[in-house]
Amino acid sequence: MRSIFLVRPALGCIAALLAACAFAQSGGYPGKPVKMVVPFAAGGPADVVAREVGVALGKELGQPFVVDNLGGGAGLPAMNAVSRASADGYTLLFAASGNIVIQPLLTKSVAEAAKNLTPVGMVSTSPHVLVVSAKLPVHTAQELIAYARAHPGKVNFGSAGVGGLAHLGMEQFKSTAKIDINHVPYKGTSMVVNDLVSGEIQGLFSSFPSLKGMIDKGAIRAIGLTAPSASPSLSKIPVISASGLPGFQYTTWYGLYATAGTPNDVIARLNAALVKIGNDKTLRERLDVQGVDLHVTSAEELAKQARQETVQWDRVIRSANISLN
Repeated sequence: MRSIFLVRPALGCIAALLAACAFAQSGGYPGKPVKMVVPFAAGGPADVVAREVGVALGKELGQPFVVDNLGGGAGLPAMNAVSRASADGYTLLFAASGNIVIQPLLTKSVAEAAKNLTPVGMVSTSPHVLVVSAKLPVHTAQELIAYARAHPGKVNFGSAGVGGLAHLGMEQFKSTAKIDINHVPYKGTSMVVNDLVSGEIQGLFSSFPSLKGMIDKGAIRAIGLTAPSASPSLSKIPVISASGLPGFQYTTWYGLYATAGTPNDVIARLNAALVKIGNDKTLRERLDVQGVDLHVTSAEELAKQARQETVQWDRVIRSANISLN
């Protein structure tokens, strides 16, 4: 008799587990709030976009999407939080392209964490903006290239740190234009902008939101975009590849990732929700203020994009001999 009573609780647990799995696979997902981990501090461009997208996804799927900021560590704490979570779609990563493409090329632990993630879909894309100090006598990318050639080794570009997208963008610009410019790493974009305003450094590639205030004040000058953009906020800034430097192009993007092993139907439901909010005019307009184009893709297209960019940035890293050690 005792053995029967022991078996029944076990059978009950198994039944509950099977019921939970069936719920997720029957289209019942999500049945509770979803955590969306952002590998950046609160208040930054990624956090702002994540919260806008989270609200839209919550409305579409009927459950709150709760943003959890885990910044620092080259994105590793955030990636670990998702890669080690239950593969049920209730813990997602709102990643930037640098987290998925660049940092795994530079940091082994990040590469290991990335292996345990699966794409859901791209959310948005945006170019970097090339800005120069207003004290520099250049107004176009062509003029900057000419100035750098006339003053070899005298033009300094800042970035938020070695191995970041702004750094690699500068290295690609340097290589494509065949100019001699210097990289000056900082510990944050705000510090770079301060020295750009004062003229301590002369150039910077970065995202539009971190630059807009000083561009509007005329303290720094926007002279190019690293790729075309549909955003009206960027419409007056020329695309570098079309205005003096053919072949130079890159973007930054945000994408949604789940824990590897998450059921395909959960991934499909999340992607379908992304596609739905991707047609939301109000959300598109809200992201435009950030210089961000709402651009939703399938999981397969996001995986392909990441593979292509891995080849691109690996080439830059090797050519420039970039290392975090």
